Amino acid sequence: MPIDIDAAVAQAVRAPSSHNTQPWLFERADGGLRLYADRTRALPVNDPEDRELTMSCGAALMTLRVAAAAQGAGTEVTLLPEGEDSDLLATVAFGGAADPARAALAPAIAARHTHRGDFAAASVDAEIVERLEAAAEAEGAHLAPVDSDSLRAALADLVAEGDATQWADPRWRRELAMWMHPRRMGDGLAMPGAAVPVARFAVRHFDMGDRIGAQDADRARAAPCLAVLGTEGDTPRDWLRAGMALARVLLVAAEAGLQAGYLNQPLQVAALRPRVQRLVRDAGQPQGVLRLGQPDGPPAATPRRPVDAVLLP
Repeated sequence: MPIDIDAAVAQAVRAPSSHNTQPWLFERADGGLRLYADRTRALPVNDPEDRELTMSCGAALMTLRVAAAAQGAGTEVTLLPEGEDSDLLATVAFGGAADPARAALAPAIAARHTHRGDFAAASVDAEIVERLEAAAEAEGAHLAPVDSDSLRAALADLVAEGDATQWADPRWRRELAMWMHPRRMGDGLAMPGAAVPVARFAVRHFDMGDRIGAQDADRARAAPCLAVLGTEGDTPRDWLRAGMALARVLLVAAEAGLQAGYLNQPLQVAALRPRVQRLVRDAGQPQGVLRLGQPDGPPAATPRRPVDAVLLP
């Protein structure tokens, strides 16, 4: 059965990305697809090695595979066919039997949203946490819950330190402001158009690291589930796998009525990332810090670029 590639890509681009940059491009190739990194959407201050950019593309790749499975198609994926320095991150051939476990996750694609607010106080059931861990393992990564109060407090302190370091850097603030966009643009940190100039001015000119760090640290300590996603290695191939694992974890979470927010600040500061690794050893090389729970209100969908902007002929 031929696959509707446009429909599959429309689902794939719902994947999360840093600052909602959506740094991916798809190209048709012999009935399949090529996935490229769109480095014009890189964040050189926040993500100087393109680690999170590559993870974002991995998340889109996983979401594509789920969408294809829902159409009844299997996917054969080759990662980095031209090597780790190429913008070509993966090739995807469609065919064969669909994976029923991936197909079952398809309804969660539209339900998944990044949650930036607080969570309801309800705890996350241990059986769901086990499913999230299994979802990460299925894609070659590890999800390590941070359960003890002492570890949570230590990780929360690193989150606050990461916030303070980033906000103290005028280059980082300018880059953040640059990605504050009106919702109509379809990408970036979307907000009402009239609010954009004021928000950009405030971010560029004021160091709000202490206040935001304290808020983020509180959210880390209060999260119904706090976890670190990691991989054995720390190469572009590992980053792709981390992105695929992240997407699968998020879809399993959404299926269970949970959403995730991110506290990646200590992983985005080079001096702090090794400290996260030493703190949460079970994760391996840390690639993401997630807080998961039931949103305290209805989640808001983040805008996406249209398919014709990301799918090359």
